[in-house]
Amino acid sequence: MRTDRAPFVRFPDGSEPPLSQGVRNGPLVFTSGQGPLDPATGEMPADFAAQVRQVLANVEAVVEAAGGDRRSITRCTCYLADPAHFAEFNRVYREFFADCAPLPARTTVLARLVREGVLVEVDAVAVVG
Repeated sequence: MRTDRAPFVRFPDGSEPPLSQGVRNGPLVFTSGQGPLDPATGEMPADFAAQVRQVLANVEAVVEAAGGDRRSITRCTCYLADPAHFAEFNRVYREFFADCAPLPARTTVLARLVREGVLVEVDAVAVVG
């Protein structure tokens, strides 16, 4: 699946990466890792909290393209570039999922993220009916 409400990043040479924004298999939706690019402008916020909000909005957009919403998200894998951001990540993540009970299952790992300036990336699994 593909949506214009989430970014589809190309390689520097203009070629497309070998992936889908998300894949639906029955009721399950698997998103690719979403970064903090604004799909309308192609810009990336410098502020960490703003990056987290954009990443989660991009994840939600892919899930919505498959017929779900943020309450459909059952699992997230979260990648942080700097452990110093962990508490702030938790605060913004909790705000985003405030109306969701239970919260999605989650794994958070420290990672060297591929794109310069990216401080956070998230992929998710959702169940849509």
